[in-house]
Amino acid sequence: MESDQKDITNLILEAKKEARRHIVSVEPEFSQKVKWPVTCTVGPGLEGAIACESAIGYVNGSQGCLIYRGYDVFDLCAYSNYEEVSYLLLFGHLPTESQLDEYKKKLVKFRFIPNTLRRLMGGPIDEMMPMAVLRLGTEFLRYRLTWRDSEFARLGPEDGLAADEDSIPMETMPTGEEHAIYEFPYERLVRPAGVSKRDDALSMDSCMHLISGLATITAAIMRLRDDKMPVEPSSELSHAGNLLYMMTGVKPDPVSERIMDVALILHADHGMNASTFASMVVASTMSDIYLSVGSGIAALSGALHGGANELVIKAIKEIAADDNVESWYERQKARKRKIPGFGHRVYKTYDPRARVLGPLAKYMAKTRKGTVPLMAVAERLEKIVVADLGKKKKIFPNVDFYSGLVYNALGIPDDMFTPLFAVSRVAGWTARVHEYLKKNRIFRPRSTYIGAFEKEYMPIERRAKKMPRKKKK
Repeated sequence: MESDQKDITNLILEAKKEARRHIVSVEPEFSQKVKWPVTCTVGPGLEGAIACESAIGYVNGSQGCLIYRGYDVFDLCAYSNYEEVSYLLLFGHLPTESQLDEYKKKLVKFRFIPNTLRRLMGGPIDEMMPMAVLRLGTEFLRYRLTWRDSEFARLGPEDGLAADEDSIPMETMPTGEEHAIYEFPYERLVRPAGVSKRDDALSMDSCMHLISGLATITAAIMRLRDDKMPVEPSSELSHAGNLLYMMTGVKPDPVSERIMDVALILHADHGMNASTFASMVVASTMSDIYLSVGSGIAALSGALHGGANELVIKAIKEIAADDNVESWYERQKARKRKIPGFGHRVYKTYDPRARVLGPLAKYMAKTRKGTVPLMAVAERLEKIVVADLGKKKKIFPNVDFYSGLVYNALGIPDDMFTPLFAVSRVAGWTARVHEYLKKNRIFRPRSTYIGAFEKEYMPIERRAKKMPRKKKK
């Protein structure tokens, strides 16, 4: 088994070497200190907008680089583990042995959430999508752990102002003011007198509750949807190993544990993506971190964000049944359909996460014979798509193309892929929320009004006569 672990490390380091061969410039993009207010080109959906500064994660799409707190994700996958990486994201530095030991003890302690699971089991889980159940479970976790819903926690009129007032100075024409007049200091969100000594829903313990809790809830969802009882967490296993154990009921072999660990590291953070932005927007209103993570889960559940790896597996299984990759691809092109798992909003080269997961999926296929046909289809499809679209359109495999194959080889059903994404990404969500709240400014973009002006109000009895008639077909 030790040789297997070395094999995995070597595969990751080889992926790093291959990625470095394609870097043409080491000059970082969007990595300078911002002088506010900033001028930038903004497209629909806030594309290109700069909303804040961050020292947590960096993505260079043109070079295929992914950095966590200054560390290359390839190195973290090769030498680190999810516990250490989540600590790095939250606290800003790699832990010492004693710091990591204390952190792990807390994560293990927070795995045990029997009251939350009891509430969850009382719901119609079999009638809900897994991501909807995960959101519900996060709400139950919040209810059990925080005092934020208590009557004592209600803000008084002196504790806040209307949200829009915070944005008025920056909207004042022609250039606005450098700073908002109305601020919401992070330090004012303290435990009110008289409440129980529970989670304040903003501390680092809150983040750790969520990191451990989402893993336990996700595993329980998988079990319950399969008419099985949840598995009690293990105090002996790593975060990745315990996750697999709670999902399958079997303690994982070292290779499976290590590969799950790498997958968790690769999904832990990824810039200002939709779910991270959703989490930060909610937190900026002086909400709490549980509700913020719930918003991240809601955003991640969308097919354009977190569900792509499910579509990849579905497509690969469809092709395998058809047994003709080329004809399937030509049909998709003729119908102008996007090929699942290819192309990315940010990357214009190979996604570095795909560079790691691809070799790991192939490695697993050697020992898990049931995945061999799927892997053969995936490799053939990658060659065809890259040959056709790689050079001229910069379309290459993204993280979703191989992550589903890895999860499939680990025995995880397709509909649990996106919850696993959340189990990993909660570290990035909570880290970025914490960072942003230290210099909090409520998010308040503007829209351009393109409607009418000076319409005359018409009494209801006269409106039917004036309504435009529908054209006959």
